Amino acid sequence: MGFEALFGNERLKENLTGSLRRGHISHFYLISGPAGSGKRTLASLLAAAILCGKADAPCGRCNTCRKVLENAHPDFITVTDPEHKNVAVKIVRDIRDDVFIRPNEAAYKIYLFAQDLGIEGQNALLKVLEEPPKYAVFLLLTDNPEKLLPTVRSRCTELSLLPLPREVLRRKLVQQFPASSGEDVDAAIARSGGYLGQAKQLLESGEGLSPQTGAFVEGFCTRDALALAQVLVPMQKMKRDQLAEILSQWLEVLEGALAQRSGIPAPSVHARRLSGCRSSRELMDAVGALKKALDYAQGNVSPAAICGWLECRLRG
Repeated sequence: MGFEALFGNERLKENLTGSLRRGHISHFYLISGPAGSGKRTLASLLAAAILCGKADAPCGRCNTCRKVLENAHPDFITVTDPEHKNVAVKIVRDIRDDVFIRPNEAAYKIYLFAQDLGIEGQNALLKVLEEPPKYAVFLLLTDNPEKLLPTVRSRCTELSLLPLPREVLRRKLVQQFPASSGEDVDAAIARSGGYLGQAKQLLESGEGLSPQTGAFVEGFCTRDALALAQVLVPMQKMKRDQLAEILSQWLEVLEGALAQRSGIPAPSVHARRLSGCRSSRELMDAVGALKKALDYAQGNVSPAAICGWLECRLRG
């Protein structure tokens, strides 16, 4: 198995494989790359490789590998704090104490920080990074290494994920999205920066759109005020969260149409159609109206009032 599940990044994978075979394991890896670049995939594979211990680690076949890849291994601990933007310093201090409890069943104990650390959290972690137990390994994911204190960053082995070659990215997207048109795939590639996760998200955003979104695009594109009213009037009876979900789809399509007009391909047939039907100014006005409507939906404004207001703003 090795690191094949991580697409591209051949040099990085070769270097990691060679280091692990020589028994060179860092106590602190910094895995960096934008959203959708494969940071979490690499972290899981690296943890499996360290705990697996076989010549072809991670083998993907043994019980250890399976437990790591399923996030069920007692010596592979994922650290997150869903209630805060950064991991709270108290959680970091608890981890710092836990580090000195020896592994349950493996030779190493691995901590994956899947969320950013603030300055206090980094300083708290720094104390154990300076003199960690021999069995402790820390994996820290970040979209920007510059967020780390120089004293923390100087103690890490940096693993930077690179964009995928276009042909690799296209092949993977065609395999995973067989129903998407070539134009949609090419647009997703152009906007993804070469990262598979971002391209997938762009294509997935075009799937499962509500019937109201298609009807909105048709009415807005043809400037049919009656058609828009026929879409919006039944939506007056929706709950706010249902309404907000549909309006978010409309906003995403409109923003895609604006991007298309500015020369950035939109991975959405609806967005491409709107870009040819409406001017940039009209699209910007509609985006502003949708953002305001979403603000209303998050407040105490009734769905009926929101839909009535939108009907007036979007006609013409």
